[in-house]
Amino acid sequence: MKTKKHLVALIIGLSCSVHGLSQQEAQFTQYNDNMLYYNPAYAGSREMLNIALIHRQQWVGIDGAPMSQSLAIHSPLKYESIGVGLSVLNDRVGPLNQTWINADFAYSLRFKKHKGRLAFGVTGGINLLNAKLSTLYTVDQNDPMFGQDIQNKILPNIGAGIYYHSKYWYCGVSVPRVTESSYSPTQIFYNDRRHYYFSLGGYFSINRMLKLRPSTMMKFTMDAPFALDASLALIVYDKFWFGANYRVLESAGGLFQWQISDQFKLGYAFDISTTKLVRYNFGTHEILLSFDLLRKDKKFISPRFF
Repeated sequence: MKTKKHLVALIIGLSCSVHGLSQQEAQFTQYNDNMLYYNPAYAGSREMLNIALIHRQQWVGIDGAPMSQSLAIHSPLKYESIGVGLSVLNDRVGPLNQTWINADFAYSLRFKKHKGRLAFGVTGGINLLNAKLSTLYTVDQNDPMFGQDIQNKILPNIGAGIYYHSKYWYCGVSVPRVTESSYSPTQIFYNDRRHYYFSLGGYFSINRMLKLRPSTMMKFTMDAPFALDASLALIVYDKFWFGANYRVLESAGGLFQWQISDQFKLGYAFDISTTKLVRYNFGTHEILLSFDLLRKDKKFISPRFF
């Protein structure tokens, strides 16, 4: 138990200093199925109503390890160049808990020659911040820096993105949280850094039975290491997805997804740390449920590869 507590202190210490607390955004292994979280321009791109839920438990076995739940709902409007969405994220790391609620809007341009679409998106919402700093173990139990909790502090947010997709590939650039919110209840500062995302992926057929879907997600953040996810999924009969994922200098893992029907998709992913942290936890686990609903006057295209 002491070892676990020390590790929790280490995790929190990675984002805390004498002058500040900086929280990084949640990350997902099945990012292709949760693209609205990263890029508001993705809203409506599936040409049907989509609801995706993800639960992620990082570093199982370590008290206070990151845990995230994501809900994303988006759909094109009757005027199909416009897409709207709603994304909700609950993210907890140690004593810090954040709830992001964002409304998304996208407008897309069609290219008839190669049947691609270029979308521009904006998002706006709030971050509900809570931090139980008084529950942390400190050398000085009367340390004023950790004596006052943060309760239901509301911080505003705006963001933007660009997303292009055709039948076989996609790419996107986004800043889902342009606003760098700061908050200082005592001598400790909360600072939400701006994150820049670049995504690229697609798929191609090997034969009638097999398809390959490579993809990557890059993240840039000031005062934080560059992050890169690379994944490759083998799709069998458009029903079963077997994939591998590598996060540079952090973790490696795999995923399995099952297209249960034209509307329902179930997914599971796991990551194993490639750092010394692997000795103290039972990996990271992620569960996905995705649901598509199409208007009666539209033809159903299943599965959707991105």
